[in-house]
Amino acid sequence: MAQRRIEIAVVSDLHLGTYASRAREFTAYLKSIDPRVLILNGDIIDGWQFSKRYFPPDHISAIKEVFNKLSTGTRVIYITGNHDDCMRRYSDLELGNFLLTDKVVIEINGKKVWIFHGDVFDHTTTRQARFWGKLGSNGYATLLVFNKCMNAVSHFFGKEKLSLSRKIMEQFNKRIVNIDAFETKIAALAIEKKFDTVICGHIHQPQKKEMRTEKGKVDYLNSGDWMEHMTALEYYDNQWRLYTYDEKEMKTERAVKEKPNATVLTNEIAFYLHALSDTNNENFLRRSGYR
Repeated sequence: MAQRRIEIAVVSDLHLGTYASRAREFTAYLKSIDPRVLILNGDIIDGWQFSKRYFPPDHISAIKEVFNKLSTGTRVIYITGNHDDCMRRYSDLELGNFLLTDKVVIEINGKKVWIFHGDVFDHTTTRQARFWGKLGSNGYATLLVFNKCMNAVSHFFGKEKLSLSRKIMEQFNKRIVNIDAFETKIAALAIEKKFDTVICGHIHQPQKKEMRTEKGKVDYLNSGDWMEHMTALEYYDNQWRLYTYDEKEMKTERAVKEKPNATVLTNEIAFYLHALSDTNNENFLRRSGYR
């Protein structure tokens, strides 16, 4: 499949390490594009729910594909979120084409773009709010898994898919996060700081719209998530676009768990190891060519 050439791709909220992550679809998406810059805007790896018992091959493949982009010249910027906030202690780490940071400002055609995850605007990383945030996250992940099973049964009987998790998330955002207040606060601050565009993730709500206050206007964009909406932001042909993954058009491949090969000895190394075990030093020196 030919790759689409784009300038910038922004993705967020993949939540690798959870049952609800759509890692396979995310990998297929990455393989379909050739971006100059790939911005991972927070919650890519879910540190809140990370478990040694669950990190399947599909999730490893997603990380491998990110490294593959790095190796082929793509600039990768990893912006930390609340679920991977453990990495914030290493903020501003830069290795070659890779940058780990809390936020980034880029300039495109003379316009300033401010990009960050967005969790600082609902305080999900502080004290008791962090506890309730983790509890809600675990419940949402469980609900997504249940929703997936329910849709598999619906598909078997030829019925349309339902999304109870999306409806519950919408109610959660409305009552707890308050999306309107979230977007208004971010837009007002971006306008005050003279940015032309502001991009965030966090609330799993893909969006692209212009917002105005008495002080000016700003383009507000949200990259959505890769648990349910499977969306990304793309910049090409001098404009931002909201991309939505199409399961009917994209082909996914199930990753196969690789078994490590423990045979690392060459004949030469094996010879020297055998020689070193010989108690007769004269034999060792003679075999190795020194006598």
